[in-house]
Amino acid sequence: MMKANEVRKMSASQLEGKLVELKKDLFQLRLQHATNQLENPVRINEVKKDIARVKTIIREQQLAGQ
Repeated sequence: MMKANEVRKMSASQLEGKLVELKKDLFQLRLQHATNQLENPVRINEVKKDIARVKTIIREQQLAGQ
């Protein structure tokens, strides 16, 4: 799980890349869950929260840039 301080230190391009990576992870976790191969179901919620955290920081940076 990522901390907000770690996310805030990233550049805009790094945040976009991280967001894509997290979405891919979430897709894989959901696929594993659907096929009963998921070992740690809590990981899905952690990834969702990381996605929300990254999106929040991206939005903060956009508002600060205006």
